[in-house]
Amino acid sequence: MAVVAEAAADKGGEIVKPRTDEREYRRIVLKNSLQVLLISDPETDKCAASMNVNVGSFSDPEGLDGLAHFLEHMLFYASEKYPEEDSYSKYITEHGGSTNAYTSSEDTNYHFDINTDSFDEALDRFSQFFIKPLMSADATMREIKAVDSENQKNLLSDSWRLRQLQKHLSREDHPYHKFSTGNMDTLHVRPEAKGVDTRRELLKFYDEHYSANIMHLVVYGKENLHKLQGLVEELFQEIRNTNKAIPRLPGQPCTPDHLQVLVKVVPIRQYHEITVSWPITPTIHHYEEAPSRYLSHLIGHEGEGSLFHALKILGWATGLYAGEAGTMEYSFFNVSIDLTDAGHEHMEDIIGLLFRHIKILQQSGVSQWIFDEISAISETSFHYQVKTHPISYVTATSSKMRIYPTKHWLVGSSLPSKFNRASVQKVLDELSPSNVRIFWESNKFEGQTDKNEPWYNTPYSLEKLTKETIQEWEQSAPDVNLLLPIPNVFIPTNFSLKDVKDKEKFPVILRKTSFSILWYKPDTKFFRPKAYVKMDFNCPFAVSSPDAVVLSSIFVWLLEDCLNEYAYYAQDAGLYYGISLSDNGFELYLGGFNHKLRILLEAIIQKIATFEVKPDRFSVIKEMDTKAYQNCKFRQPFSQATSYCSLVLQDQTWPWTEELDALSHMEVEDLVNFVPMMLSRAFVECYVAGNVEKEEAVSMVKHIEDVLFNGPKPICRPLFPSQILTDRVAELGTRTKYVYHQEGSNPKDENSALVHYIQVHQDEFSMNVKLQLFCLISKQATFHQLRTVEQLGYITSLSRKNHSGVYGVQFIIQSSAKGPGHIDSRVESLLKDLESKIYNMSDEEFKSNVTALTDMKLEKHKNLSEESRFYWGEIQKGTLKFNRIEAEVSALRELKKEELIDYFDEYIKIDAPKKKSLSIYVYGSQHLKEMVSDKANVVSPFIQIENIVSFRNSLPLYRSLRG
Repeated sequence: MAVVAEAAADKGGEIVKPRTDEREYRRIVLKNSLQVLLISDPETDKCAASMNVNVGSFSDPEGLDGLAHFLEHMLFYASEKYPEEDSYSKYITEHGGSTNAYTSSEDTNYHFDINTDSFDEALDRFSQFFIKPLMSADATMREIKAVDSENQKNLLSDSWRLRQLQKHLSREDHPYHKFSTGNMDTLHVRPEAKGVDTRRELLKFYDEHYSANIMHLVVYGKENLHKLQGLVEELFQEIRNTNKAIPRLPGQPCTPDHLQVLVKVVPIRQYHEITVSWPITPTIHHYEEAPSRYLSHLIGHEGEGSLFHALKILGWATGLYAGEAGTMEYSFFNVSIDLTDAGHEHMEDIIGLLFRHIKILQQSGVSQWIFDEISAISETSFHYQVKTHPISYVTATSSKMRIYPTKHWLVGSSLPSKFNRASVQKVLDELSPSNVRIFWESNKFEGQTDKNEPWYNTPYSLEKLTKETIQEWEQSAPDVNLLLPIPNVFIPTNFSLKDVKDKEKFPVILRKTSFSILWYKPDTKFFRPKAYVKMDFNCPFAVSSPDAVVLSSIFVWLLEDCLNEYAYYAQDAGLYYGISLSDNGFELYLGGFNHKLRILLEAIIQKIATFEVKPDRFSVIKEMDTKAYQNCKFRQPFSQATSYCSLVLQDQTWPWTEELDALSHMEVEDLVNFVPMMLSRAFVECYVAGNVEKEEAVSMVKHIEDVLFNGPKPICRPLFPSQILTDRVAELGTRTKYVYHQEGSNPKDENSALVHYIQVHQDEFSMNVKLQLFCLISKQATFHQLRTVEQLGYITSLSRKNHSGVYGVQFIIQSSAKGPGHIDSRVESLLKDLESKIYNMSDEEFKSNVTALTDMKLEKHKNLSEESRFYWGEIQKGTLKFNRIEAEVSALRELKKEELIDYFDEYIKIDAPKKKSLSIYVYGSQHLKEMVSDKANVVSPFIQIENIVSFRNSLPLYRSLRG
């Protein structure tokens, strides 16, 4: 049964909310026709707001592609009421908040969150975006450069490239065809050549399109609804209402000329993938009947008898996704299939099997029981959903308000409730050979294409298909048994909450043996029928060398591979699991509804105990793993730089190139011999939290011990004390700056990157809060100076880093404009500016920053997963400081301004006596020629790193916090 929240007096409709949701909701409409959803949450320690403007890149004027996106950037600068440049972002950051925006095809969404006591002023500053923004002339070119830098970041992204190619191969008179993000060419070079003033067009666009009647606002506050309403009415009623009509699109973007085509595409990374796409009638108008949800459930299913299972058994596919994407006016139903090398050679068979599967669905009819099952899963998911961060909640909700009636503003299309065979059948009939577009991506097409998409320069070729060709593929495809899913036994039916007698504030050790340790934390806050389980299998042999890491990785992939058909049902029903490598071996995670979690856990442990290497699956997983390693060279330059930084600091880690080399020599026998050895010595560290009683938690761990350690022929034996692994971090030398120069691994990437890292101290409460306070004070100043003023690059950040309990400051900048040597000099210059900022900070400013950081640290965990990740982090690192938040807040409240200055002087400023710094330079193709001169300029006290691993091995290590 749905729970109904308070409705507005204007008969806007009841608002359906989850029955576990205690927040209050109210819809109001201001006199300027702005529709608002107010959310009152007395328990919140962050307030948030989101404004969704119903205009996006589809409304870009002819010849000014990206103007809507550019406007989104420009609104952040200043307003008539708050004219200081960047003062909005500065205010948000300095009061513990965050802010962002995005532009989609039909919407532009602005959002922020902030500490509760600063919400009123932040909301006032935010409202000025839509009342009287100052889009200053001098900021125009700077932000065009930022948009261009953002586009540069995307140029070598395969997902962006394919999306633009799909748009390119559509009607030129349809806005879907446009280039949405914009760049220097579309926003400056071309308009200037035609005598068009981009800023004038920007102001005109804002005046024409930003009207209160096509905006939707969500405000999430701590105050009651009456006070929130008064605040919103006061701040937002001045937004102009020009009674703008929401632009209507001219139907489907594809004509018959764009259908029945096979498009071969050359991607950047190493992979093969088919995307089969059909234009369909948008199902958003029948969202309670969920026709596309029904079909994606069946076509995208991964259980036994499914299309994916058949393709996997044939060794042709490693992943399959099915679902709808589109707008109110047009839509596409897409099926994407990740192919193996063998699958690439059998593309026609795979397409044939897909169409055969669709034909089976058409012939078998639309089943009520399948719809009922989807409906039941959706209902439990909605009504027992966990709280998320207010900024995420308001952003998601404001974007729904244009689409759905008031009562479904929170629900959206997540509660299918009306079974309608005809609406499902209508979409199913549209998935026909005569209505299809096939995009086939593979590096094997290199040199075989004859066209290039203009914006991303993606090579492709196009050929027409006939309906008869696809029918032939269908008839000649292998004879496999495609079946509908069986009823899902994992759907929970027991949602009762356990009666917890001991209200432990922190995790406690319930049990410890030579095989395992069990940490337990009952749910005393969130009151959901859910659990969180982490189990770290400490297996020293798993991570002892590059060869071992690679074999452990294949073991983990194969384990998930053989569990998939069974565990997919659990995941579909809201019970999730994951297996991954850890620093000490491998880690198992389970989370979601607790009712049937034990069943899934036992199945996974049984698979570990009876693990068998199947040669055909080994070959597929080795191929997948090889491509994953090979694609490391196509990572963004900033990602390469952070990886090099971690490699310098983290002991017992290896370059991905060594692991790839080890992988190339691996055979089935190597894994067959390795797994028993890896498991031969183990210790299992367990954390069980949530709606689970002590006896249940103990029973789970006893079961693991019985299966793995206590059988007649034990698979695992306990670790020797000398085998317990510890995470160690290299300690950089003081008053020395280390520099590592490296060419970017993708020669086509023009972007360069810098990571400037300052290592400071090992975990200690009073030191931690000084570093956190420095980062809070410096974060926005860094972003404003390096990105906004100097326009070094779209990716610009300052953050606090934690490597196994060793803390530091990390600047990251990625740039197509400047090389890493120049960027590093600008970071050094910025540190001089920050020195002045900290020295000249008034007592008022200092207290304000301390208050903001205190509020941020006291922000409560929103859900069980968040709380559990915090406690598990303490357990994994070995710090076990479960009272960290309270202790650090106490240290922060006692901190004096002079102590912060002394800390900065001692560890961070340019000539600090205890300064330990490391700069990683990654050179894009545009700046490669600078590397020689940059290296030549490395003079004492700078030290150039020639070989990362040799250098790391020459350094002392911090003591381990584990054990």
